[in-house]
This record gives sequence, C-alpha cells and structure tokens, in this order.
Amino acid sequence: MIDEFAKNNLHSRLRRDREALLWKLDGLSEYDARRPLTATGTNLLGLVKHVATVEARYFGEVFDRPSPGPLPRWQDSDGSDQWAAEGETRDQIIEFYRRTWDHSDATIDELPLDAPGHVPWWSEPYPNTNLFAVMLHVLSESVRHAGHADILREGLDGRTGLRAEYEQRIDEEARAAHYAKLERAARSVAPVKGQRLSP
Repeated sequence: MIDEFAKNNLHSRLRRDREALLWKLDGLSEYDARRPLTATGTNLLGLVKHVATVEARYFGEVFDRPSPGPLPRWQDSDGSDQWAAEGETRDQIIEFYRRTWDHSDATIDELPLDAPGHVPWWSEPYPNTNLFAVMLHVLSESVRHAGHADILREGLDGRTGLRAEYEQRIDEEARAAHYAKLERAARSVAPVKGQRLSP
C-alpha cells in the first residue's frame, strides 16, 4: 500500500515538473529559446533536451528497456545534450521529450518500486539500484533544471511560475520597489571600503 502511494506521489510530481519545464518555452522566439543565458551557456531549450536525455537513459537502459529513439552511448557524452544544434528544431526536441515521457511512464507503471536496475555510470558501490532510487534521482534532476529554467525565463521577460494558470500579471512598479528594498538591505551590511568582514 505504502509503495503504491509513494510511487504515485513521485510520479505525479515528475509529471508536474515536466510540464513546468516545457511551459518555460511558451511564447519565446526561436532565438530566445536556445540562446546562451549564462557564462556556461545554459539555455532553455538545452535544459529540455538534457532532461529528456536523462529520463530516457534512467528509465530506459538502467532497466534494460532501451529508449525507442536513438541515444548516443553514455560513454560518449560530450555535453551536446545541453543545447540545440543548428539542425535541430524546438518541435523535434519537444517531441523527443514527450516520447520519453511515454516510455518512462510505461517503465514506472510496469515495474515495482524495488525492481532492480543497473546504472553503469554511477561509481561503486552504487551502480546496482532500484526503481525507487531512480525515480528520486530523476525527479531531483527535473526539479533542479525546472528551477534553472524559471530563473532564466524571468531574466528574459519577467515571467515566473509553475503553470500558466497561476501566472499573475507583472507589476513592474512593485517589482522595482521590491528589488530596491532588497538592494538596500544588502548594501546595509556591505563593508566600508578597506574594511574586511569578519569570518
């Protein structure tokens, strides 16, 4: 009973965060969806592609249920799963993510939480694991990257939130006042020039 509750709860949260991540692309130009937004090149479409690849690997080959679409060998990972190449479209990457959802959901639905899996890229003594541990791992990856996407999207056009139905109209004046208040609070503890903060 508790296993089914835990499995359903984790699965519903994973579904929620998948949708939240995709929503961060909503209404963006092709350029804004894929342009680098940090010094390390993090970008919104790349986050979607990366999370899709993570899910495909963990709910696929870890349980000997290969992904229906081609994936490069994990040994050959070169970071190309974190950005959209010139020949890749947003629709292709979204479709890959949605196909991955179907495949992952089938794995989750068909296996018990204690189903054994093997993660060859995890170091000893951790490669032998189970569905419960993999669900936690993939959920944490999805939540982490959905958070990245939320901040990146806010930086682009100010839009924030988990889902469209919770989005509120942006009040630029209120945001500016809040920002100024936080800046004043931060500056109030800044050291005087030449003075060091104590550890």
